[in-house]
Amino acid sequence: MSADLLHPDPHAVAEGADEEADPELLALPPPPRAQRQLTVILLIVVAQLALAMAFSLRGEASYALTSVTATDVGELYSLNTARVEPNQYVHAHGSLGGALAVRFERPFEADTYRVSPVMGRRDLWVEVRVPSGEEGGRYVPPTTFNGRLVRWSDSGLRHRGLEHAVDSLTSEAIPMDGWLLVDGESPRSARWPLALAVLFAGFAVWSVATMMRLLRRVT
Repeated sequence: MSADLLHPDPHAVAEGADEEADPELLALPPPPRAQRQLTVILLIVVAQLALAMAFSLRGEASYALTSVTATDVGELYSLNTARVEPNQYVHAHGSLGGALAVRFERPFEADTYRVSPVMGRRDLWVEVRVPSGEEGGRYVPPTTFNGRLVRWSDSGLRHRGLEHAVDSLTSEAIPMDGWLLVDGESPRSARWPLALAVLFAGFAVWSVATMMRLLRRVT
């Protein structure tokens, strides 16, 4: 075997590589770094928003994982909230005050809702669903409830702004440690927030992974 084949001339290899380079490829403009940077920034914003949405649904998502068997907490008027575990499914009974009741609606729902304080208390309120057509002056609220017992501050997206509206309409400020019993909301009916939280968290992970791939290509 010839020595030239075993030890090729490096200058000859370099010249051959230069000859194989495509002039059209060399003439192409460099990758659009500005567009890539804009994409990275957009992915960061999307990841932050998705994480914020998932975090805002944490309470409702965790409630969906609680026991489907309601805990009997007895009479609401005498309920000691200091001994109650928040964000749980409970069974309770009691009378609601009608003077401070606030009626509200939700988009795309024919039924209406009422939130009322427990008779004789201002720190404990109950939200009940009123079927369409039954709202009126003769409406009598129920006295037995099965639903989610939670602090007002942790009640979630569906109740955002409701506490402030109650304070404004009734001129009765809800205490900072106030509680809300959402009648009819069981852990099974609250599984949609869990699915949304998982979806937002997955979208945030995808955004971060895509961003990392773009950054690796830059380097």
